Amino acid sequence: MSQPILITGAAGGSQGSTGRVVAGLLLKQGISVRAFVHNLDARSDELRRQGAEIVVGDLLDPASVQTAMRGVKRAFFTYPVTDRLLEAATIFVAAARGAKLELVVNNSQFQGTLDDAAFRDLQHAPSFRNLQHRLADRIFDWAEIGAVHIQAPPYYENVRALVSGSVAEHNTAFLPWGADTTVIPLAGAEDVCRVAATLLANPGVPTQTVYPLVSEALTVKEMIETLSRVIGRTVRYVPITDEQWADAVKERINPHALDHLSHLWQYYRTNRQTYHTTDTVRVVTGRNPKTLEEFFQANIDSMTSGVQ
Repeated sequence: MSQPILITGAAGGSQGSTGRVVAGLLLKQGISVRAFVHNLDARSDELRRQGAEIVVGDLLDPASVQTAMRGVKRAFFTYPVTDRLLEAATIFVAAARGAKLELVVNNSQFQGTLDDAAFRDLQHAPSFRNLQHRLADRIFDWAEIGAVHIQAPPYYENVRALVSGSVAEHNTAFLPWGADTTVIPLAGAEDVCRVAATLLANPGVPTQTVYPLVSEALTVKEMIETLSRVIGRTVRYVPITDEQWADAVKERINPHALDHLSHLWQYYRTNRQTYHTTDTVRVVTGRNPKTLEEFFQANIDSMTSGVQ
């Protein structure tokens, strides 16, 4: 593949860091990567060391996005859980259409498996952020730039961030998830990245436009039992109110993310929808998806020392 693949969010964020992981997976295959970063720092230095071309810019700045797309035919789009997703997506799509991109892999959000039409209805979006993703997906489709959407639920990394501190200190998970029978669909960010990198690296064009990715759908009880088994001690689950949870995390996450997650937890604990796991990871990558138990095992230190 002669042209570089443009990767947004390449420096990575505080959770799944999908852009950074996708860039790394492609670089390991010897594929040229143009890493779109917000700032030059140790993270961009590491990408450069791995062989990436570094471009500094802002997804909300049309000029820098257009510059980043020169000579590019494929790209990965991801945007942090913060304000202005729709503006960023529209700017990116306009630039991609002008550059005549052949493939854009869009890191979207869970909208139900393919047979759950109600989930894809704009009226049934669990949160405003989720609604923005649904609208952004349509913008990508209308632009006819070969967009495909990876639609994944909360990441295992989100679960780790939510419980690691209180589990390490108190052997307790304080969460606004209601009864321990609440079911939450999950996926590993690593698997999301492997699917994205595989689609981008394949010289052919993907055969579908939506890749729903649900690795597991577990009750809260099953999650807590899995965590207890992995760390070798009993973890209690204590349901708390939305207000208690928001007060506990408001210093660590931005208001947009807080609003999104608060509505998402409310949606899952009050909904009795059946969530179906998908075979996306196996079909696209040839590997089985990582389980929550395997993720906990790989990140056991954060559950026992409080270090995230």
